[in-house]
Amino acid sequence: MSSFAGVSLLIGDEVHTTPAVDAAGDSGYHLLVVKDYSRTLREIPNGKVNSCGDFMVGGHKWCICYCPNGVDPSCADFISLFFARCCDDDGIEEPVEAKVEFSFIDQVEHQKPMHIRASKAYSFSSKSPSRGFPQFVRRDILERSGNLKGDCFTIRCDIMVCKDLNTQDAGGTVSDIHQHFDNLLQNKVGTDVTFEVSETFAAHRCVLAARSTVFMAQLFGPMSEGTTSSAIQIKDMRAKVFAALLMFIYTDSFPEIDKNNYLEGDKAEVVEQRQEEEVDYAMWVQDLFVAADRYDLQRLKLLCEELLSEHIGVSSVASTLALAEQHYCCGLKKACLKFIQVQSPKCLDKIMATDGWDHITTTYPSILNELISKLVSNQKDKKRKHERM
Repeated sequence: MSSFAGVSLLIGDEVHTTPAVDAAGDSGYHLLVVKDYSRTLREIPNGKVNSCGDFMVGGHKWCICYCPNGVDPSCADFISLFFARCCDDDGIEEPVEAKVEFSFIDQVEHQKPMHIRASKAYSFSSKSPSRGFPQFVRRDILERSGNLKGDCFTIRCDIMVCKDLNTQDAGGTVSDIHQHFDNLLQNKVGTDVTFEVSETFAAHRCVLAARSTVFMAQLFGPMSEGTTSSAIQIKDMRAKVFAALLMFIYTDSFPEIDKNNYLEGDKAEVVEQRQEEEVDYAMWVQDLFVAADRYDLQRLKLLCEELLSEHIGVSSVASTLALAEQHYCCGLKKACLKFIQVQSPKCLDKIMATDGWDHITTTYPSILNELISKLVSNQKDKKRKHERM
């Protein structure tokens, strides 16, 4: 069970932290409470990092860093969060592996030990003391969500320090079954089915069938393709999407993509490259969402839907909205419509210039009627409020 490791209260650029709390055991959580959120936006500019006080988990000293206006110009529309091992932590030269999960206080699914155990472990040392989430959440999405209440929100940071399994008591070990299955996928021992997706992928029929009813029917049903000696052809999917699909099937963890690595170059160049990364990332998640639906992987589909809702942008909102309509995802559709409703005329022009918007106008014209209805309703509400003043 995760132990409480204290609270940090951020008011403007001032940080107040409870006296150092040493969480018992190797798992703990620390709360970052941001009060007067709008004030932090005014007082902490882009590129400035605010660090909370130290706290202890797993015998090591840690801290959280908060950037309300993003850590660099490419993240100016986002809140950036970082988790760091403190420089005065004993034995900082020796790397420590830990799993870290940031979530809003009401996102209980992200705080379950099973979810944290399934996440990737990162090494923290003097050479690499921090793990960054430069684009943790878009500010406009946070401001429209229920996570911001009374100009205040709370972030929960869950930490699970990974001990050496050779020296740890069996009663305290963390399940590593997902790592064993990942190894099984990577080393290809015992594979008995091959897929051709512009690249060749080898897999295990029993694992695929156990995780997906579609694979069960395809590989063991009356029209079974699993016993053929030739590779199964998949022509309408990118190789990196199928690779991510297999990774989820074997590990039950959301596949990671290197989208938060810092880029070199001048500021304008970095911003442009970061924007291109965001478009590519959104497209990758959209394609993975379609693949999850195709192979009846409901948990992966929900994770993709959640990510798409959190990363809606001007370049991707139209294609995401079309995807939501096609696959009957009411929550995702609602998030897209809300995003469009609050955009400036300049941003609306950019949205309507995308290929995704052309697809909506020709394939889903009813969405336009729905959007116009919402915009008219918003104008009426604004007019009533103005008349009451």
